Amino acid sequence: MIALLKQIPSEAQIRTYLRRSIFGKNMFCPVCHSRHVNRAAQKRYWCMKCRRRFSLLSHTWLKDMKLNLRTFWALLWCWTQAVPVLQTQKLCHVNDKTIRHWFRQFRVHLPQLEAILGGTVQMDEAYFKNTSLIMAKQIGSSRIAFRILPKSSVNKTEACQFIYQFIEPNSRLQTDGGGIYRGIDAFWPLTHKKDIHRRWEFELTSEIEGMFGNLRTFIRRMYHHCTPGTLPEYVSEFCIRFSSPEIFTSPFTYLKNSSLLAPSAT
Repeated sequence: MIALLKQIPSEAQIRTYLRRSIFGKNMFCPVCHSRHVNRAAQKRYWCMKCRRRFSLLSHTWLKDMKLNLRTFWALLWCWTQAVPVLQTQKLCHVNDKTIRHWFRQFRVHLPQLEAILGGTVQMDEAYFKNTSLIMAKQIGSSRIAFRILPKSSVNKTEACQFIYQFIEPNSRLQTDGGGIYRGIDAFWPLTHKKDIHRRWEFELTSEIEGMFGNLRTFIRRMYHHCTPGTLPEYVSEFCIRFSSPEIFTSPFTYLKNSSLLAPSAT
């Protein structure tokens, strides 16, 4: 099935893509960074300066990979294209545990993009199995900020701390009529407007409410369920997909934006 997909290149092409993503135009030693490197036997390299031998993936977070390169690329392609876990299993012929393991590796190696929001900002909370999510969106843009709390409610102090960290002074904040937002403009220089949902007022919070709906749909469609442990990762992935869709254009664009080299080698 994988071999029939035109999106999956040959193993030689994948090795070229990986080398370009890891080392750029010129090969260098991942230990001492010398460019005096020779090709050794069995697809390995030898540094003439520190005399270390290394392979293409030996100093990356892919170093212990047991998958062949085409199956790895197929899994990465499915993940970048948001193919659900069950569909990926049918396509790639690997088990559910393997798919979830590699989807998690792709998630945790995404670049961390933290935004400070300004202008007009909508803010709200959502709740998942004794876990609270605070999220804000800058209107008319793809800029999002969020915070996960391991508890079943959000208080005013936590709402204020979120605003201090993620919303610029002199912004225009729009929320629902929740008590945690009452008098919030006395604690931070901003203009606060609110919707009263029981009066069927939703205009000021429509975009952030839509984000929560899209988040729940994404988790249910892509991963089918979540736990308090996986929720922060799923929310982070969702927000990066929304704010930086260019990262997910292809496996190659993901690899260019992911830090492949292990910390000890950088």
